[in-house]
Order: sequence, then structure tokens, then C-alpha cells
Amino acid sequence: MTTLARRLRTFDYFTLAFGAMVGAGWLVAMDDWLTRGGPAGAVLGFAIGTLLLVPIGYAYSRMVVRLPDAGSEIVYATRAFNDKAGFFAGWMMLLAYLIVCPWEAVAIGKIAGHFVPALNSLPLYAIGGKTVYLPQVALGIALTALITWLNFRGIAVTAKFQNWATSLFLILFAVLVLIGGAKGSAANFRPAFGHAPWISVLLMLQIVPYFMTGFESVSKCSEESAEAFKSSHYAKAIYTALLVGGGFYVAVIAVVAFVAPWQTTSASGFATATAFEKVAPFLANLIFAAAAMSLVKIFNANFVAATRMVFALGREGSLPRAFGLVHERNQTPWAAVLVIGGITAVSVFGGSQLLVAIAEVGSLASAIGWLATSASLAKLGSGREVALALVGVVVAACFALMKVVPGIPGHFTWAEWAALGVWVGVGMGFRWSAGRKLAVPASSVAS
Repeated sequence: MTTLARRLRTFDYFTLAFGAMVGAGWLVAMDDWLTRGGPAGAVLGFAIGTLLLVPIGYAYSRMVVRLPDAGSEIVYATRAFNDKAGFFAGWMMLLAYLIVCPWEAVAIGKIAGHFVPALNSLPLYAIGGKTVYLPQVALGIALTALITWLNFRGIAVTAKFQNWATSLFLILFAVLVLIGGAKGSAANFRPAFGHAPWISVLLMLQIVPYFMTGFESVSKCSEESAEAFKSSHYAKAIYTALLVGGGFYVAVIAVVAFVAPWQTTSASGFATATAFEKVAPFLANLIFAAAAMSLVKIFNANFVAATRMVFALGREGSLPRAFGLVHERNQTPWAAVLVIGGITAVSVFGGSQLLVAIAEVGSLASAIGWLATSASLAKLGSGREVALALVGVVVAACFALMKVVPGIPGHFTWAEWAALGVWVGVGMGFRWSAGRKLAVPASSVAS
């Protein structure tokens, strides 16, 4: 039987994980971050959130060594509890990765429209008050086709592309920080919080799971590590991606607030670009160029993770078994690649407004996956593993509860509950149609 190609090394895993975490949110969502928390609340939210995720990162670093399988959460929870828990955890994590793909395919048109105004023409229709333009749809589909082709060709091609995209993005970001840090004033931080301090931090902590999802994607490609790869390096890639990703968000928020008064820039629509444009007009274009590069890498990384989840679900029978097939020459999960590419291309026609409610569910979906992994280690581990895993359980549970408990600022609206219900319903349909109990794949047996 043809298996997935074993090509990935430590740096490949880092760029995959970091790439899955950091996209264009620091450009398109900065207004929301500053409105929610103010500069201090936003910085503290991401800093605290990153530290809280360390025990969860630890759980993944231990479980991926025990069970190196593309299904990760599916296999972890199945081994620790039962097949129903495994399917539910995997199905929710699939949503967390899948929703990012059409979101980025839609966003590329909006960002490119900054450079080419003609892309903001030829309106097709409006959804939720947001106009969908033909050139932007075409660009989104073209990018989806490119990402699909790269992933079909092989993990080596995909990883090389990811490495270059991530490296170029980090260089551009370093240039922006150096220039922005040279100008500005600490007085621009005032007022430090958007609301009462604790509410500001809480409102930010609610969205941390969505923007920090990705460090755990290392486990999705654990079957594709190079022959000489040391299992201890999974932890290095996970921790590095987690800390660099959290540090990135803290730094970019601080620099944006330092460069210009945040209450002014947060009302502009693109707070990051507006702030840097006040320093030098050309920096706004550099911001959008960096965002476009970041968008492509997060699209690619989440595409990889989503296809591995579909591949794992197909291989063990929860989805049609065709999705569990591996291309004989390219050694890629070709059917899973094509279905994720197809879903993404179709979703582009929905525009950004249609995806908002589903994206909000992404935070809960990630928290559920983290909870399943931490709980699995708590049951299967020993000594220090159990203690740290239990911390991860508490953290993940709190992240999940913040989105669903009524009365907590920022909890689910009816639209988010509806989106969650549809996704769970579709999953239950697949489970019912499978017509058999799930079993842990033979490839999941710990070495």
C-alpha cells in the first residue's frame, strides 16, 4: 500500500505551524482587537493566551510521539476514550482548519483590491450588505487552484513553498517593526484599555483560540516526517511556533498603537495600514504586501492540515474511503486534496459575510480539539504528563465555555449556534452512513 511521503524536517514543521497560526488577521482584524481591548488589553490578551496554551502544546508534543498519526485528535480520543469521542474531536478540528481556507480565498481579493482598484468592480450580488465582485471571486478561485495543485504535487513541494513564504513574511515584518519602532509615542497608547481592564482582556481571550489555532497542526503531518527526524523535535516545532506566533501578535499590536493614536486608527477600517501610513505613505503598501504573503501561507498551511484530517477520517471509514487513498506517484492524499479545494472554491462565491458566523465557531472548534488532546494525555500519561495535561484540560474548557455560556461578553449568537448545529448535523449524518464502529488505524500504534 502506498503511504504518505516522508520528507518533513524540523523547520518545515515550524513554518507549517506558524503559517497556520498567523494570517492576515493582524491587518483586517486590528480594528476589532483595539476596540475590544485597547492596546493594553489586546497585548495582555494575546500574551496571557499564549502562555495558557503552553500546557496544551505540551499535550500535543507528548501525544504525537505516542501516536504519530494524521488523524491526531481522532486517534488520541479514540484510544483514550471511545470512537465517538474521537470522531467528534476530529470533526470539530476539521472545521477549525477548513473554514480558514475559503476565508483567505475571499480575503485575497479584498487585499489585492488595494493595489488594483479594478478588482472592486463588476458586482455580482450582495450578501448581508456586503457586495461580491466577480474579479475578486476569480482571484480567490485562482489562488485556490494554485494551493490545490501544490498540495496535489507532494508534501516536499508544499513545504518548500511554505518555507519561502514564511521566511519572506518574517523579513517584511521585521522591517516594519524597525521602522515603526523608530517613530511614534507612548502617549498614543492612552487610554490603555477599551473597556474595564478585566473585560478588555476577557474579550481578547475569547478570540485567542481562533487566531492561535495552528501550533497543533504539526501532529497532522506526523506520518510525513523524514526518516532521520527525531521525535523530540515535534516539541521544538510546536513550542517555537506557539511562542513566535504569540510574540508576533503582541509585537504588531504594540507597534500599531505606538505609531499612531489607536482610537483614531481603529475607526479607519484598516488600523494597521492607517497607522504606518502616518509614518510614511509607502509603508501602507508594504503592509498590504506582507499581509498578502501571510494570507497565502496560512491558506496553504490550513489546507494541508484540513486535507490530513479528511484523509484520516476517510482511512478509518467515517468519510467515504476514497478520501483515505494516497496517490501512487506523488504520495499525497489526492482525493482529500481535491475535495478541500472544491469546497473552498465553491465557498468563495459566498463572500466574507456568509463566513462570519462559521468563523466564530472556529474558536470553539479549536478549543474542543485541544480539550480532547489534553484529556487523552491525562488518561494515557503518567506523572508530570498527567499534571500538565489536566492544566491543559482546564484551559481548553475555559476557552470553550467563554463562547457558549450566556451572559459572558462575546458569547455565541443564534447565527453561531445555527452554524455549529449544521456542522454537527452533517457530521452525525456521516457517522450514521458509515454504519460501523470506528477503529484506531493500524498506523496509529505507538512505536
